[in-house]
Amino acid sequence: MDRLTAMQTFVRVVESGSFSAVARETRSTQSGVSKQVAALERELGAQLLSRTTRSLALTEAGERYFAQARRLVAEIAEAEATLLQGEQQLSGWLRVAASVGYGRLKLMPLIKSFLAAHPQVKIDLRLNDGFIDLVEAGIDVAVRIGELADSSLVARRIGTTQRVLLASRQYLNTLPQGLELPRVPQDLLAHNCIVYSELTTQNAWTFTAGPGANEPEGTQVTIRAQGNLQTNSSEVIRTSVLSGMGIGYSPTWLFEEEIASGELQVLLPDWPAPPLPIQLVCPPQRRSSVKVQAFALHVSSGL
Repeated sequence: MDRLTAMQTFVRVVESGSFSAVARETRSTQSGVSKQVAALERELGAQLLSRTTRSLALTEAGERYFAQARRLVAEIAEAEATLLQGEQQLSGWLRVAASVGYGRLKLMPLIKSFLAAHPQVKIDLRLNDGFIDLVEAGIDVAVRIGELADSSLVARRIGTTQRVLLASRQYLNTLPQGLELPRVPQDLLAHNCIVYSELTTQNAWTFTAGPGANEPEGTQVTIRAQGNLQTNSSEVIRTSVLSGMGIGYSPTWLFEEEIASGELQVLLPDWPAPPLPIQLVCPPQRRSSVKVQAFALHVSSGL
């Protein structure tokens, strides 16, 4: 059995969802494709696919193997393309990961222009606010905001993002009697704060005294924000702040239009939050990929 051919066949069967589709692609027969996958399963000593007359599904072992096999097949295809076409001819799949909000608002315009510049490239964009193991998920490159906990990843800093305290006019206009607009960080303890739980700092909100603050410039104050809602979704943060449910502590890019229009008010302007780094990260084995390098250059120059 040709292990590489069988692996390539298995990956295409999963991606296309059928043996017949791969048979048409390879000008083979459905039974021939099925035999290749069965031979691979025997070689590995594990069932990769659960087959019925109408559908295919990955087994638990198949899911783990598919993530690694797809990455290896993509790397081999890219190496062959580089050899045959030259390094400037980018083609094939590029798997990109980012948080939901950043992917939707900031990354998508850059992806659009990148695809226009490289028509032979196809992007598989994975948006998730939770932690993703890049190697296990077969991701080529990801955008991550904040300090990195995993030092095994290759990181390239491409910018920073500023966080601000925000509240809607609706929230501010309906404050209970006796509750005033926050003027110092400690005042937030009396307000309903909406907490984004995916940050490593959780509900610890840090501020630095600016020139107009009531403390010496540079003084840092950290408070433990409290409220009736916390979430791991940037989209839920956005919706809840806009609907007047409480005060958010978010990157400016998540609310650019609403800040500019005055729909949202920036609170504690004399107490700015420390900026967070924006980083492109990739597994060490993808560092030399020409597609990853081209994508990194495009994104960093477009921010």
